[in-house]
Amino acid sequence: MPKNEAWNKTRLRLPDLDQAKTAVLNSLRSPESQRGYKHAIDEFIAWYCSEPRLSFNKAVVTRYRIHLESRQLAPGTINVRLASVRRLAYEAADSGLLSPELAAGIRRVKGAKRLGVRLGNWLTVDEARLLWQLPNTDTLKGKRDRAILAVLLGCGLRRRELAELLFDHIQRREDHWAIVDLIGKAGHVRTVPVPDWVKQTVDGWVNAAGITGGNLFRCVCRAGTAWGNNITEKVVWHVVKEYRLEANFRFADYTSTEPDS
Repeated sequence: MPKNEAWNKTRLRLPDLDQAKTAVLNSLRSPESQRGYKHAIDEFIAWYCSEPRLSFNKAVVTRYRIHLESRQLAPGTINVRLASVRRLAYEAADSGLLSPELAAGIRRVKGAKRLGVRLGNWLTVDEARLLWQLPNTDTLKGKRDRAILAVLLGCGLRRRELAELLFDHIQRREDHWAIVDLIGKAGHVRTVPVPDWVKQTVDGWVNAAGITGGNLFRCVCRAGTAWGNNITEKVVWHVVKEYRLEANFRFADYTSTEPDS
């Protein structure tokens, strides 16, 4: 085997890592997973390239796990980062950039141990009701924001799902309102029940904005009129942040870009 070929199958340079990263991202269907994996892989590449002549093997990935643990990250966060690195090694081996034996060793790196059960930081019914009622419905923006919070709280949609929600998604089925044929992560299609109070709140926004089709939620300019054809996930994030600060709740950090976050 030529010397250069042997080198490439044990040590990956930046172009090789970028090629493997592109292969990983192309294999994912969900935009959320793509964003999360990209963030995790970029962090690993930055650490990997910070020390010259590192081999990409089980020992190095184990050192990376120790590095993550030294940053006091949660076990779940560490395991998500390691899953991205394992996927990177798999795609590198599949592309002929890394020895299959080394890739197999990387897949055997143990994750961080989870101790106890993580309950999360959930809102009580009263806190959720308070948050939903904070927007001022005397303004068009307030009607929109209350409708956004209602759909998030009452239907449990993700940010991207809400941003891409269409007017025709909400339909009457068997005497109940529902969001029909909603495409979520990994292309999964599901139907989500819509409580009556959520439907009434959405109707208040739709009637005030004069929406009859297309995306359900639109931007609202400073003059108090709806404009554009949709909103972005970032708009949804800012709406939640604005009223979270007003309510002085300590929500979980929704800015996380980890996979499946």
